[in-house]
Amino acid sequence: MTENENIKKPVILSGITPTGILTIGHLAGALKNWSQMQNDFDCYYMIADLHAITARQKPADLRLRTLDTAAMFIACGIDPERSVLFIQSHVPEHTQLTWVLSCLTGMGECSRMTQFKDKSQKSEESVNVGLFSYPVLMASDILLYQADAVPVGEDQKQHLELSRDLANRFNNLYSPTFKVPEPYIPKIGARIMSLQDPSKKMSKSDDNQSSVIYLTDTDEVIKNKIKRAVTDSGSDIKANPEKQGIYNLITLYHLSTGKSFEEIEIEFEGKGYGEFKAAVGNAVAGFIRPLREKYEQLRHDDKLLKEILMTGAEKAGRTAAKTLSKVYKKTGFLSF
Repeated sequence: MTENENIKKPVILSGITPTGILTIGHLAGALKNWSQMQNDFDCYYMIADLHAITARQKPADLRLRTLDTAAMFIACGIDPERSVLFIQSHVPEHTQLTWVLSCLTGMGECSRMTQFKDKSQKSEESVNVGLFSYPVLMASDILLYQADAVPVGEDQKQHLELSRDLANRFNNLYSPTFKVPEPYIPKIGARIMSLQDPSKKMSKSDDNQSSVIYLTDTDEVIKNKIKRAVTDSGSDIKANPEKQGIYNLITLYHLSTGKSFEEIEIEFEGKGYGEFKAAVGNAVAGFIRPLREKYEQLRHDDKLLKEILMTGAEKAGRTAAKTLSKVYKKTGFLSF
């Protein structure tokens, strides 16, 4: 073993719910960075199926989407030999730790969560205890693996703060048990917006499929969606964030080609939106194609995917069990 292999890497954890087809936004904002993080971190990447059921799911669809998500993770560069790739519900310690942490969490802490407020106002009938308390489950996800860092976007900062608060609260009540996780802000991360309403983030749950580039879309579908994408008044190809439509297309071209915004502006100086959209469509289609082909290959081998996920759950379970054992002992639960 080399000296470098002896150095313990910091631990990072992240996950995505299997509630729809992953989009180019997931690739730009998460999966591309996750792949790169494997060089510097011990990575735990989970398919967050427990979080998925805070909204009603069709059981057959949830099972299919779970395997879809696993296949796409691997297609986008998550290497099961270098990272722990697992399904959240396959590691029962997540829910076991959640009960302990729930007993340390104030009602006000959960009720102040912006995402809970937003979702409960949109559909009061679908508000359930799981939706209210899922930030505690998220804290358990993180703390079980003694994560040093967690990749977070703006919409998850509150949840990470709760994780930090609960870690400190348990450590102070009993004795040091949990690492207090830090936010990890990736050096490079593109925010991809809706093709039809560039003021909104691209979402896999968008009712208008023309707004979204799915990682399973064919070349032709991608080109057509970009051809119909909303642009702004004027015709200059300039990376001005106030011109949200064209800025979003420039971001997609940057993501797909690796060219800087300045290089893109020079390349398309004096050219119109039509020509630019055609170039973006070709670039994005070429960028997605190998990922889609790899995904399709993996998705036809359920046996291989299940073996990878079982192995990942065993690895994750060993780490999770160590943490939970300490927590149960310090909480006062009797063991034999």
